[in-house]
Amino acid sequence: MLAGLVFGGRLLEPAAVATAAAAFVIFCALAGAIYLFNDVADREADKNHPLKRERPIASGRLATTTAVTAGAILGAAGAGAAFLIGVQFGLVSATYLAALLLYSFALKHVVILDVLMIAAGFVLRAVAGAVAVNVPIGHWLLVCTTLLALFLALSKRRHELVVLANGATDHRRILEEYSPYLLDQMIGVVTSSTLIAYIVYATSADTAARLGTAKLGLTIPFVLYGIFRYLYLVHQKSGGGSPAAMLLTDRPLLVCVALWAAGVIALLYTPLGK
Repeated sequence: MLAGLVFGGRLLEPAAVATAAAAFVIFCALAGAIYLFNDVADREADKNHPLKRERPIASGRLATTTAVTAGAILGAAGAGAAFLIGVQFGLVSATYLAALLLYSFALKHVVILDVLMIAAGFVLRAVAGAVAVNVPIGHWLLVCTTLLALFLALSKRRHELVVLANGATDHRRILEEYSPYLLDQMIGVVTSSTLIAYIVYATSADTAARLGTAKLGLTIPFVLYGIFRYLYLVHQKSGGGSPAAMLLTDRPLLVCVALWAAGVIALLYTPLGK
């Protein structure tokens, strides 16, 4: 959600940072509501998952009625607070909430559309972050965000299919429509497209003119390593089920992302990029 703040040139403005922080908290509430409703919808299927069966709702530690009530409160409070920041941000937030709820109760059972909806959630977060601080989102940055989100969503599906093996369809019916080979083909296409899109974005004259630096290409090695490291974890370590968990638990990946972020900020906000 902070891409708009950073790439929009407003990272050093206290008011913009405060707005972005408020937007982040609001989306945490909305995401929390979606996770609660999603876990309620999947509670029976999650009981067949070696990890998800320990979740509060699937294990029975959290009552369904309590989860639904908490989800409704978080969703309503988050959507209402979003409109206090701005009408556009409120509309994007409401769209995010509606789209992901539609995914949780219906579209997760539609092949290909399921991963597109997961990716759409990531993209809407990026759009919301930019709208919150009133900066435009460049078309190339939007393309990169979409492709990276698809990469993560497809990797998540592959993880579920491989980890659950023969019991995959007992956990999630849509998994019978996929195979590791098909997902690997999709991931290969999206990986190549993501790298090409970022390289074009980082080295284009339009980006240099808009961001005030022609050196963003120096961050390309971090993107290459980050994606290759993620693929390594997916294929060799059976990772990919939770991008956030992978980022927090894999030190090389975490360091890579931190160096990329530091490099981008240094190039955009210090004389180094001039």
